[in-house]
Amino acid sequence: MDNNFEIRKDELVGNLEMACSQRMVACSDGRIAFIENLQNVGTQGPVRLDAFIAVICLKGKASLYINGNLYEIYPGQVMICHPNIILEKSMNSMDFEFRCIALSKEYMQQMVLIGGTTPWDAINFLEKSPVVSLNPEEVKVFCLYYDLIRSKLAGPSGKYQKELIDALLVAFLYEFRNSLEHFINSKPRNYTAGERVFHDFVKEITNTYPKPRSVAYYADKLCITSKYLSYICREVGGCTASDLINRYVVKDIQILLKRPDKNIKEICNELAFPNLSFFGKYVKAHLGVSPKAYREKMQKEKDCD
Repeated sequence: MDNNFEIRKDELVGNLEMACSQRMVACSDGRIAFIENLQNVGTQGPVRLDAFIAVICLKGKASLYINGNLYEIYPGQVMICHPNIILEKSMNSMDFEFRCIALSKEYMQQMVLIGGTTPWDAINFLEKSPVVSLNPEEVKVFCLYYDLIRSKLAGPSGKYQKELIDALLVAFLYEFRNSLEHFINSKPRNYTAGERVFHDFVKEITNTYPKPRSVAYYADKLCITSKYLSYICREVGGCTASDLINRYVVKDIQILLKRPDKNIKEICNELAFPNLSFFGKYVKAHLGVSPKAYREKMQKEKDCD
């Protein structure tokens, strides 16, 4: 167990390097972390989140850009951030008081399997509405679980410490899912085989970086044919498989082009494009301008803020 109060960046939070350098983490074991400093997250440029993070506001207020959209959080509200989202421009009031827990995406997937449920409706809801309000009793329960799990993680190692933390976390996830029921407002349903394939396809895209642009790559990962995957995307998602892949790739391009510390050739290489010429044509086809022109446009908009 790691009790040196330093997060392992490669296991929990991919690009939050600046936040990590400011010792944002109170305690961590590589699977789960308790964060007690959110100052300046994303203020020095976009950062890609590689973990599930839940932040509950107890006092004051805070704001954060998630995937380009501004969200604010006030007392009694919880913000849920999932892997592969982009964080920018965080701000909080001087009296901001909160509780924040982070789970590696691998550990979160493990907990879902242990719990015996795949809450797709909850995940889809939170992707569209990452901030929800809790009643006072739900806030109290959140804090009780937080304090208990944190104390077990930071305390002396016991024979069954890992199993105990796992059990507490599963119970916490059930409690939180129960709190979401009145927001989701949907009855349990059985998903079709096609819907499951589509969900797995989207999960495969979001969990892969850099993202291959070939439909065949994902079809092979899912052990199905490209033709069947394309059919499923049209039937379930109302778009082609290529359109969906391109949508996520373009988002990665936009994020990297906003970062002044990376030149266009570095971005081309990072996203696994074969050469600058191909990259430039791809960007122009999807964004309407060259990579350089798009970067200049974003910089002008930033200067006007």
